[in-house]
Amino acid sequence: MKRNRRRFSREYKISVLREIENGTKQAEVCRKYDLHPVLVNKWKKIYDKYPDTAFSGKGNLYKEDAKIAELERLVGKLYAENDFLKKVLSMLEKRAKEER
Repeated sequence: MKRNRRRFSREYKISVLREIENGTKQAEVCRKYDLHPVLVNKWKKIYDKYPDTAFSGKGNLYKEDAKIAELERLVGKLYAENDFLKKVLSMLEKRAKEER
């Protein structure tokens, strides 16, 4: 039997998190709403990190973080290439001096 993926609204997620913040145990809330505790923990992390923009769309919400990560990878790659080219240049300069 195929189970359809459920979709939860922003208000629903925040209400579940508020219930946990108000002192109800997470396990009780998860049983009450038929949610997996890992999912609720994920919601908590997202809400703690981005309280204003959390749960505002349909996935790929944090494009800024992805863009920053991509740029950091590019900087690392360029740094490695630059270091490699400096080493090659110094080796070529040594060879040129030896041949003279």
